[in-house]
Amino acid sequence: MRLRSGLLIGLFGLVVVLLGGWYFTIAIALLTYIALLEFFRMAEFTGIKPATKTTLFSCFIITIATYLEVIGFLDREIYNSILPICSVGICTWLLLQPKSGTISDIAASIFGLFYLGFLPSYWIKLRAIQSTINNSSNGILSFENISNSTGLYLTLISCLLIVASDIGSYFIGKSFGERALSPLSPSKTIEGLIGGIICSISVATFFAFLLSWQNPFLIGILYGILVSLMALVGDLIESMMKRDAKIKDSGTFLPGHGGILDRIDSYIFTPSVIYYIIIILRFFN
Repeated sequence: MRLRSGLLIGLFGLVVVLLGGWYFTIAIALLTYIALLEFFRMAEFTGIKPATKTTLFSCFIITIATYLEVIGFLDREIYNSILPICSVGICTWLLLQPKSGTISDIAASIFGLFYLGFLPSYWIKLRAIQSTINNSSNGILSFENISNSTGLYLTLISCLLIVASDIGSYFIGKSFGERALSPLSPSKTIEGLIGGIICSISVATFFAFLLSWQNPFLIGILYGILVSLMALVGDLIESMMKRDAKIKDSGTFLPGHGGILDRIDSYIFTPSVIYYIIIILRFFN
């Protein structure tokens, strides 16, 4: 059952990334909707009462607005106003409740908006990148020969690097792991972390050569390390929340895999970092 669920998850992810557009956007909205429900469930286990419905609606609006902005339908200034407006709306909703909210209620609601609304929306931005990568041969880290499919390649490769990092961490950690990495996740080891980074670098370097990027070894090393570390941060953040809520899994949506948040935690912090590094490299090239 676990293997079947894993294969279905992977196939679903591959299909929606390849399709892109509204298919990819709706998939992100659906996954983050379920994950946010699981996050709020964890919060409620600790006695917090977040603005669940208002935050769910706000996250949906951010996801849809992100796609409308990247295709040019929505003005950038209007798009940039959505996050603060949604934050004000969530706080206002908590103020109007019969029993006034607490600092924890506000913090959990706004964090939910950022964690599972704003950050995942960068997958849509990353997938939509087309000709924004500098194609000049003068730059040390420019990405050549992929301007027409940049977003597709970067999205697929980033996802594959996360998978490679997870696989490397698991098998190397299981075989050679001795030193614990963090009390938040006792099964993770320093040896596993190193194994995950090596696997991620190997896959990144392979694709850097395959796609004829300049300085493939340098790009492969930096890309692989970055994605592996961001995946680890995402995983440990969710482990910290589950530890606080005193639960093993965020939910039971996926047989053998726990909840949706358990599956996507490694994918939450990655896209925004990759996206802005690309923007910075474009600026300096």
